[in-house]
Formats: sequence, C-alpha cells, structure tokens
Amino acid sequence: MQSPLNSFVSNWRSPWPWLTWLAGWALMLTLNGRFDLANLAMVLMLTSALATLWLPGGVSAAATAVAVVAFNWTFVPPRFTFTVDLYQHALLLTAMLVVNWIIAGLVIRLRRMADSARMVAEREMRLRTWGDTLRDAVDPAAHASVLHAALVEATQAPVALAVLQGMNTQPEDASTLHVGNTNDEQRAGLALCIRDGRSMGAGTGRYDELRDVYLPLRGRGVTLGSAMVENLASRRDSADIRPHLQALCDQMGSALHRSLIAAREQQSREQAQLQATRNALLAAISHDYRTPLATIMGAASALHDQADKLDVDQRRRMARGIVEEAERLSRLTDNTLQLARLDAPSVQLRCDWESAEEIVGAVLRRARRRPEGIRLKGWVEPEMPLLWCDAMLVSQLLDNLLDNALKYSPPASAVELQVSRNGDGAFFAVCDHGPGIAPAWRDRVFEVFQRGDQASRAAPAQASRQGAGVGLAVCRAIARAHGGELRMVTRAHGGCCFECALPLREMQDAPPQESPP
Repeated sequence: MQSPLNSFVSNWRSPWPWLTWLAGWALMLTLNGRFDLANLAMVLMLTSALATLWLPGGVSAAATAVAVVAFNWTFVPPRFTFTVDLYQHALLLTAMLVVNWIIAGLVIRLRRMADSARMVAEREMRLRTWGDTLRDAVDPAAHASVLHAALVEATQAPVALAVLQGMNTQPEDASTLHVGNTNDEQRAGLALCIRDGRSMGAGTGRYDELRDVYLPLRGRGVTLGSAMVENLASRRDSADIRPHLQALCDQMGSALHRSLIAAREQQSREQAQLQATRNALLAAISHDYRTPLATIMGAASALHDQADKLDVDQRRRMARGIVEEAERLSRLTDNTLQLARLDAPSVQLRCDWESAEEIVGAVLRRARRRPEGIRLKGWVEPEMPLLWCDAMLVSQLLDNLLDNALKYSPPASAVELQVSRNGDGAFFAVCDHGPGIAPAWRDRVFEVFQRGDQASRAAPAQASRQGAGVGLAVCRAIARAHGGELRMVTRAHGGCCFECALPLREMQDAPPQESPP
C-alpha cells in the first residue's frame, strides 16, 4: 500500500510546490537589501530543491529556469532588466541554473527509486499474502475470487479467470469456473491459453496483435486455468509487471495441481481399499458360505434320499444342523449387508423410543433357542430410561456379541449380558470367561475380516464354527452410527468384555431419524 506521505509527494498538482515557491520569493524579497546576492541565490536554490519534491522532472526544470530568469530580473543589477553587467553575476546565474537542475534530477531519481522500492515491496507482500492463503486451502479453486482481486489490484484493469474443476485437465472435458466478465473472443482465448499452457498477447511472442494478455495457471507439467488482463499492452510498465502477474497465476496453478494430486491419491487409495474389501469379501464368502452350504446340502440330501433308513434322532439331528447352518448363513448375510449400509454416506437410522428390557429380552430368547444358549445370563438395571435408537440394529449388535462370546468361550462357562446406566449414557456389556485376545489383536478385531488370534481364541472343536470376521466390525459401525462407541476390555480373571456406550437423550429432545455426522 502507498503511504500517505508518498501519495502526497507524488501528487504534483497539489498546492504545496507552488506555495513553496511563493514562500521562497517572499523570503528573498524580504531579505533583499539586508543580504548580498549570493545569499539570496542560496535561498532560491533551497526553494527549488524543496519544490522538486512534489514536481515531475520536466515541470521542475522549467520552473527552475523561470525562477533563475525572474531572479535576474528582480535582484541582479541592473535590476528590472535581463542585462548582466558583471561576469560574476552571469556565472552566478549559470551556476544557479545548473545546480538547481542537478538537485532536481537527483531528487527525482531518488523519488523514482523510492517508488520502485515501494512497488517491489507491494508485489512481494501481495505474493506472500496470496501464498499464505493457498497454503492451507483444501479447495484452491474456491479462492479464485481472491486471485481475481489481487490481479485487479496489481493492474487496475479488468481481469477475468478460467479455472478447471474436477479430475480432468482439459477445458473440453472439465467443468470450468469463470470469474469476471468476458466476451466470446476472450473466453476462446482463455481456453486456448489453458490448452497450450503458454502466455498470449502483446509482448509475449504469441498473438502479439492482441491488446489483452492471457497468462496460464501452471502447475508441474499441467495447466489448470488461465487469466486475462484487458489492455495490458497499453501500459508503459507492461513488460515489468507481467512477471509479477505470472507469479501470482503460477502460485494458483501449483496449489490446484497439489489439490488435484491429493484428490487422485485419495481416489487411488479408496479404489485400492475397495478392491481389497471386494477380494476379502469374495474370499470370505467363498469359504464361509461354502461350509454351511455343504452341511445343509449333505443333511438335506440324506433326509431326502435315506429318510426311511434313519431313525428319529438322526433325522432330528440333521434337521437341527440344517437350521443352525441356515441361521449362521443368515447372520453372515445380515452382517455383510448392514456393514455395507452403515458405510454408505448419509445413512438413515429408523430410530424410536425403545425399552432396553424388551430389546435384551428378545435377544436372550433368540439366543437361548440354541443348545449353548443355556449358558447365557442377563441383567438390566431397574428403571432404565428409554433409548432413542434403531431397535433392529441394537439387537443385531447384541446378537453378534453374544454369538461371538458363545463361540470363543469354554462350553461350561457362563456368558453375561448386562445393561446399566452410566452418567448420561446406556452401558451394554457382554462378558465371557474364554482365553481372551492377545494384545496385538485387541484393536484389529474390529476391522473387517479380522478374526483375532485364532490359535488362542478357538478350540479345535470350535474351529469349524469361526465366523467371517464381519460381526465385530458391524457392531462398532452400529455403535458409532448411534453416536456411541464399542471397545474391548480384558478381564483380570480371564476372558474379555465388549462394552458399548450409547448416549441417552431426553424424550422432549428427540433427534431427527438419522445417524450423527
């Protein structure tokens, strides 16, 4: 920014140079007769030097010449004539004129150097401010208006921008953000500048007949936009200011390129993760679906082909095996579908006010239909408040935790399900007396298709009943969709507890039926 003093000094049309000359002449007329001619000449030289601070070079030189001639007319004998009788008086007048011109030249040169330094400082400040703006910008294209304002400030001319958006880097394939007013010819010029990646217009060596100048927004080996400055060629400092404008545009281009690279990297990571999930899902389905399907097919074939050769206990055992394996397939399918649904953006939960006693009772009734369900023990704290939740999802969470505890704990040990109130949250805990989970696996068990330390968690008789590694991932996703959290705690006397904390809400403050962000 130009300081008030520099702005004041640079305005030669202000009254101050002429007031300075008026004061100088008043002083010389007052001192005339009291001081000799050399002293009066010094006052004239001082007045000329002061007035030069405001006046341009040509005006200052002309004013000095007129002042010397007026000095000769007013003070040099014979007075009121342009005649000079003595050679020393002629030398004095000549020296006055030359010295005043030298002083004026030095002052003007110094003023120009100060203006140049001020302009360099302004440009440096503009570049630094623009760089600070782009440094932490997640979407640099959103700051296109800031670049537009910076270019307008630097040129004091109409400016237009075209910035590519999205993953494409060609104007014909990508959506383009336009800032500023343009006509059809200028829009075509902006697109051509992006496509060629080089500046155009007067003084650039390309399309010199154009008065408008087009500057590319360059990244590393790619152009992601362009800027147009109207009538830049008409400025005397066009060649001097163009590198500064290009530096501003290149900062934007580099930021856009970094953002594009980051977006492509994120897309590549997501695609790699999606592919890995697909591969793991296919591997899990091919293995975990095949075993129960083979059991169901074998038992069903035996019942179909040899029903008359089997006694009642054998038929009942086969039918029970079909039911158990079908339930296992149903749980695996439900977990997989729920995990895919909960991972989708803007998932909607079917929340309502639900009773914890009813949810736990329904879960225990289903689990106790299985032979190992007799080991289950449940307890719900009296006067538990109603829960604002999706009852089906919370039931699935408890089903998975109970199935996991029954599967990986000794056949004779108990499995406890407890529900209590802990401050402003509902606390669900499913605890077993199994071998526990190795420390290295305690965080990984919540990842998809991770089954923990299988050597320690599964007995040989239970190895065939291991899951696909989806249940705990679904449980954590359900807890987080309700604004809660699921964690695992190792018990001191053996076994582990899976604890889920869900927030409690006041009934009059029922939230909308959607998952928290």
